[in-house]
Parts: sequence; structure tokens; C-alpha cells
Amino acid sequence: MPRPPIRLVVTLAVLLGLMAGNIALAFIELGSFSPLAQVAIAVAMASIVLAIFMELDRGVSLFWIFAGAGFFWLAILFFLTWADYLTRYNFAST
Repeated sequence: MPRPPIRLVVTLAVLLGLMAGNIALAFIELGSFSPLAQVAIAVAMASIVLAIFMELDRGVSLFWIFAGAGFFWLAILFFLTWADYLTRYNFAST
């Protein structure tokens, strides 16, 4: 059985450490700082996954173009959802 590259093992360890940190933050009362810290950890984890598993750190420019287009489209979807949520009022309680 071949051994996995050390790069993937280190990536796994870092992602598991960040996940453990995020779980630990769920049990610590930080007030209004808690969501900011959890989002920062999530962004770090997503960046690691993008860089290592999508190979954006050593990929060609076309990878960056399509990754940027995907994030641009995701931003549009988030903005439209947020705009819809803000313009609704008088929610019916169920």
C-alpha cells in the first residue's frame, strides 16, 4: 500500500485542528466575537481545501479564473438572498 504524500497528511492534521478549534469555540462564551472567530476559522479551512485539493496554489491561470467565477456567482446568490430577506416584512408565525 503506497504511503500518502506528506503534504496531504499535514493538510489533514491542520484541518482537523481547525475543526477542533471550531468545536471548542462553540462551548466558549465569547459574546459578539464568537461568530467572527467561527467564520474566520471556516474561511481558513475553505482556503486550505481550495489551495491543496483544488491545487490552486500550483495550478494554471485557468484554474484561478474558474474559481473566481464560482466565487463571484456565489456572491451574487448570497446578495440576492440577503436582499430578499431584508425586503420581506410581516413574517407569518407558524
